[in-house]
Amino acid sequence: MSNQRLVIRLEPRSISACASLPHELSFMGNALQHQVDVFEQSKDADIILDLAPTGTGKTNAGLTVLKHQPNKSAVYIAPTNALIEQQTEAAKKFVSDANLPHVVKAASAKDIKSWPDDKVGRRSGKKLYSVLQNPATVFGDVGANRPILLVTNPDIFYYATYFAYNRLDRGNIASGFYTKFSTVIFDEFHLYDAKQLVGMLFYLAYSQVFRFFQDGRKVVLLTATPEPACELALQNLKQAGVKIARIHGEASNTNLLPSQTAVNLELRAKPDSKEEWLAELAAEIVQRFREKPNENGAVILDSLDNINRLSDLLRQQGIGDYIGRITGPAPKKDRQRAMQCQIILATSTVDVGFNFERHPEPKRQNLDWLIFSARDRAAFWQRIGRVGRVLGKSETNIDSEAIAYLPADAWKEGLTSLETSGGRTTLKEVLDRLPCLDKPFLTAYWRSEASLEIARPLLELEEVFENLAGAELIPKLFETLKSVLEGKRTWEDYRHRMKVLRGAENIAKVSLENLKKDWKYIKGGRAFVKTYIKVKSPEEWDDFKAGLTTLEAYDDVFKKNDVLVELKEFAEVFSTAYAPLFSFRYSLFENLPIRDPHNLVTDESEETQLEPFHLLRYYEFAQNGDFIEIKSRATETYKLSFRMRYIGSRQEFVNTELNKLTAFKNCEVVRSIGEAVRPTPELQALSKHLLPGVIICPIANAAALFQLRKQGIISYPINVVCDDAEKQYEFLAGLSGILTMAMKFKQLHLPDDEVFIV
Repeated sequence: MSNQRLVIRLEPRSISACASLPHELSFMGNALQHQVDVFEQSKDADIILDLAPTGTGKTNAGLTVLKHQPNKSAVYIAPTNALIEQQTEAAKKFVSDANLPHVVKAASAKDIKSWPDDKVGRRSGKKLYSVLQNPATVFGDVGANRPILLVTNPDIFYYATYFAYNRLDRGNIASGFYTKFSTVIFDEFHLYDAKQLVGMLFYLAYSQVFRFFQDGRKVVLLTATPEPACELALQNLKQAGVKIARIHGEASNTNLLPSQTAVNLELRAKPDSKEEWLAELAAEIVQRFREKPNENGAVILDSLDNINRLSDLLRQQGIGDYIGRITGPAPKKDRQRAMQCQIILATSTVDVGFNFERHPEPKRQNLDWLIFSARDRAAFWQRIGRVGRVLGKSETNIDSEAIAYLPADAWKEGLTSLETSGGRTTLKEVLDRLPCLDKPFLTAYWRSEASLEIARPLLELEEVFENLAGAELIPKLFETLKSVLEGKRTWEDYRHRMKVLRGAENIAKVSLENLKKDWKYIKGGRAFVKTYIKVKSPEEWDDFKAGLTTLEAYDDVFKKNDVLVELKEFAEVFSTAYAPLFSFRYSLFENLPIRDPHNLVTDESEETQLEPFHLLRYYEFAQNGDFIEIKSRATETYKLSFRMRYIGSRQEFVNTELNKLTAFKNCEVVRSIGEAVRPTPELQALSKHLLPGVIICPIANAAALFQLRKQGIISYPINVVCDDAEKQYEFLAGLSGILTMAMKFKQLHLPDDEVFIV
């Protein structure tokens, strides 16, 4: 079907001002109705969803809930560190205006590290726990026993509630996060990835099962575009007895204030050719700049390389002084400059709480036009909501312009049925029906082996409550989560698998000498040793099951160093295979310190951080002291693959390592153009003893790979060199490997050789 361009006018938006403030909120002066509705509904509801559009004061709406329990602590979870800084300042102003006693503290990992060391020491976990107990313990300039309003990110929240801090602090911090906060605010949660959403839903289920809602806890969810999968999860919680209120910011038709101009929107199919698309974008931007030199605009694309190459093209057109980039690697100084540029080029970095503020503030909208790409519905509505914002402006009737590039599949799936005179409602109805705009990862994550993730905090909680009142609530909490996440396995299944994994992690850490003495006493060690016997010695496992031998009989076996080495290596492979499940770093490797003298990535600054695979694909570079110095942009994009040396025959590899979640030794990254392999500069960051993932046959799994790529799950070619042959397979690395467990095309094996069944 033809990918013809579609033009639709989105009508202006308005939002209701509150005609009469409740006396508790009189300090706000002029408040919006949805802000007051959140305050009023939170008197009775457990969970309050504020669905007001972006840029209409949802932050203050959430903070109004503090007024109900003014002497109790709260936590505000903002999706990015940049937003933590912004929302901390907003929270301080609100607390001051509302005359609340809270101490407001930003709590990113960097912030916590910078807190004073003199009273509780340098350990970040100890500082965080101490601040939760009494902020005055760490901060000498605050009064004793004041409530804390902690502004943090989903990563810190996850590590705290999933017992992922170091051994000395994890129990205390988890206890603090589970019990301390009477108000919990999740900001922009529609932008959470699958892991972050699972962490949030775990906390909601915990609050319900352990009766924190009955004791007055309030959870506020701020989102303009809730995900369907998350809506279903909330519905399951509602059926379990949680009281949920929904506030629609545009529901009222009284006291309306303009919030967004009309937007003349053009929908285009994203071209297959990158060069063709970038040339089209550059021509569009230059034309707008020259025809309407007084207008401000922005371009938001998902690819960092596309933004950087577009910047090059525009500089070649002579408008370099008028453009600025806001991207992940852009240092703060570059971002501040870019905010004042007439044309802003940005990645998804600006999707979260970024307001495109300008100084001096224009009387009309800050953005007159916007060009963007969108891979899913949440990104589409988030980005279209960035253009034409006029809340509080004096000029509100100047139309804005937008061009949205959608996947070409949208036209095949029925976008052409769009009634272009129907406005926002019709557009939403059509976009909701397009499968190509479903959010990547979400459903796949929940249905994959990733469900094991919830077993870690459950097992920790079970041990905390052992022989105490409340222990019986752990299975109930699991059943609630199973319903919310639509899981299939039992608590006994997950509990056992988590004990095995914990044993693998602990055995991998200890020395051979300590392992020889203490293997029976290591937490989870006995469970893991049973798995080791089952995998490595099936005949002995049969004896074990028949009661012909016991674990104690292995004392003599484990006095032999060669057996202990094999046990420890198996533990390292097992724990490394699952490690991406409990980490927020989706990349295999840490970001690298970069020097950029030619400003290919940055606008003015010379130093930044860059993801290694991005560097390898798009740039020529060399090591220069502690930095990697970018020399030039690669003339052609490098193809990245892996090479692995397997000790054994190809058939042995197929029998033991193919179609299996595991961790591989002897892997190296290969850069090539066409069939020619190019030397890869030696990067210490790319040297790892074990790489987790799944290797599959690309021919036998062609359909599965196609579906995985559609969901944004990346794979790499890998040449496996065996003793007798070499063959190319496909490598799904890190978390991508775990996510393959959700695809029902070919059964994959787990590290203990069990077959995973969804």
